[in-house]
Amino acid sequence: MKGINKVILVGNAGRKPELQTLADGITVTRLALATTESYRLKDGTVQYNTEWHPVIAWRGLANIAVQFVQKGSLLYVEGRLRHRTYEDKSGQRKYITEIIADQLILLDKNANKQVNEPAEDTESETPLPF
Repeated sequence: MKGINKVILVGNAGRKPELQTLADGITVTRLALATTESYRLKDGTVQYNTEWHPVIAWRGLANIAVQFVQKGSLLYVEGRLRHRTYEDKSGQRKYITEIIADQLILLDKNANKQVNEPAEDTESETPLPF
């Protein structure tokens, strides 16, 4: 039986994404998506908890994200989780969990764009430049 690896997030972009073109011409962008949940304490004060999620968009979806996403944009992101390791500049091994976006919907009132990117596994073979 096949497994399911699906993530759905609705949140705000932390910054405008920047497009990067890899050596083979494939485009990629990374954006930080903030999701905030709130809850009320017994004394009535409201607590907020914000989580930051690294989102990677490839090819056409990356191009659209760079064109339309601004800092603070409200986004619906659908994709899958990916865990990877890399070495930073000082040689330390780092572990990261990312969302590989398959769909991006801009939820801002002035933006009605939806983009679907066909799932391809070629990006897992290409190391990210960041």
